[in-house]
Amino acid sequence: MRPELRLPIEQLRAYRDRYDYKADPKLDHIRKAAHHQRYLTQSQLHEVALWKSKRRAALVKENEEAFVREVTAFAFSAAYEQSRIGALVLLSGVQYPTASVILHFCLDETYPILDFRAIWSLGLKQPSVYSAEYWIEYTELCRTLAATHGLSVRELDMALWQYSREHQSEA
Repeated sequence: MRPELRLPIEQLRAYRDRYDYKADPKLDHIRKAAHHQRYLTQSQLHEVALWKSKRRAALVKENEEAFVREVTAFAFSAAYEQSRIGALVLLSGVQYPTASVILHFCLDETYPILDFRAIWSLGLKQPSVYSAEYWIEYTELCRTLAATHGLSVRELDMALWQYSREHQSEA
């Protein structure tokens, strides 16, 4: 996976600063609960899913409470990345982009948020189907890029998202 950034590297901070999505703080209470509980409840999962995709969030309610707790507890404690992401996508209404939000806000902020806008800004080809392998490569790419430029992974996400919002006509 070799990015060809569409935005000049020196403008990452400027795009990050223009990011104006007010929902991030709304998930702080879920972050705290997940760190304390070491799992998510169905209602917490639904709130995270709403943040990522209102269209898919309703499907989360199809999951039984015990199943949500079991799957998220396993994902949060798994040693292997394939296990973490793979477990989460077993949940109804959770695909790789939503799973990435769960990992980012509920487990470790060094996980990027998988989003077509960020993928476009990185100059990567949008995959027709996400896979664990793609996710792992994408995560490593974002962590490396963020560290190289003195940003958190979330700040990188914000810059990439904002750049796409301002420049990607088909978004």
